Amino acid sequence: MTWVFAALFVIMGAVLVLPFAVKRVEEELELFLLLMGSLAVSVSGLWSQELVGHALHEPVMISIAVLVFGLVFRATRAWLRRSLAGAARRLGMPVFLFMVVAVVGLASSATTAIIGSLVVVEVVSGLRLPRANEVRIVVYSCFSIGLGAALTPIGEPLSTIAISKLAGPPHNAHFFFLADLLGSLVVPGIFACAVLGARQGAKVVPLGQSLTEEEPEEYRDIVFRALKVFAFVAALVLLSTGLTPVVDRFILGTPRAALYWINTISAVLDNATLAAAEISPRMSAADVRFLLMGLLLAGGMLIPGNIPNIVCAGKLGIKSGEWAKVGVPLGAGMMLVCFAVLEFFG
Repeated sequence: MTWVFAALFVIMGAVLVLPFAVKRVEEELELFLLLMGSLAVSVSGLWSQELVGHALHEPVMISIAVLVFGLVFRATRAWLRRSLAGAARRLGMPVFLFMVVAVVGLASSATTAIIGSLVVVEVVSGLRLPRANEVRIVVYSCFSIGLGAALTPIGEPLSTIAISKLAGPPHNAHFFFLADLLGSLVVPGIFACAVLGARQGAKVVPLGQSLTEEEPEEYRDIVFRALKVFAFVAALVLLSTGLTPVVDRFILGTPRAALYWINTISAVLDNATLAAAEISPRMSAADVRFLLMGLLLAGGMLIPGNIPNIVCAGKLGIKSGEWAKVGVPLGAGMMLVCFAVLEFFG
C-alpha cells in the first residue's frame, strides 16, 4: 500500500505544481487533468463502469449552461451595452456599480461564473474610468462572482465537484445544498464587495487610459469553451475518486481551522482542483463549510485562483501585480472575518 500512497502523492504534486510552473500544461489543463485523473484512478484500482458513467454525467448540466448562456450573451451583447449605459446614467455611478457587483455575484449561481465574468468585461469596457478604479471594480466583481457561483452546481466547477462528492450518504447533497450550507456567509460577502465597488466612481478619462475589450466572441469559441468545461469537470471527477485513499488517510485528520488556512494556496492554484483533492463525504457539514470558504475567498486573491479572475484579467489586460495589489488585502481581510464567524458561530 505504501507505493500506492507514494504514487498518489506524486500525482497530487504534479496537479498542484505543473499548471502553475509549466505554461504548456496551463494551456492544455483539461487534457493534463484527464491524464492525471486517469492515472490516479488506475493507481487506486477504482475503475468501474459506474465511475465512467459518473464522469460523463456530472459535467453535462454546467456545460449546457455555459453553452446556452454563452450563445444568449453573444446575441444580446449590443443590447446589454446600451442597457448598461442607460442604467448608469439613470442610477448614478455609485448605485450602478453597487448593482453590477451584487447582481453578477448573485446571478452567477444560475448563469455560471463565466457569463458573469463576460458581463463584467462588458461593463468595465464601457465605463472609461481611471484604470486603477476599473481594476478594483473588476477584482471586487470577481470576488462576488466566485462566491455567488458556488451556491449551485451549475455555477462553477468547484460547486459541481462539491455536490458530486457529497451526493450520497450522509450528506445527500441536492441542488441547493451549497446554498443552504454557505449562503449565510456568501451573501454578506457579495454585498460587502458591492459596497466597495460603489466607491469607485470617478471622472471619465480619454480612450486608452482605461480597460477595454471590444472583440465579440466567435461561435466556435463559445462551443469550444463549453467542451473544455465538460472535460475539466470530468477530469476532476476522476481525480477526486483516484485521490480518495489520500483524502481518507491524511486530509480527514487535519483540523478544520488548519485546512482553512492551508487553502490560501487557492490564490495560485485553481480552487476547483483543490476541492476535488480535498472534499470527502466523510467530512461533517461544518468541515466542508470551513474547507469551501477558505478555497472561495483565497481564490479571488490572485489571477490563477479561479475562472472569473482568469477570464476578466485575460480579456481586459490586467497584470498580476495590479490584481494582487487589490486582491491580496481584500482576500486576507475577508478570510479573517469569515474565520472569526465560523469559529464563533459555526
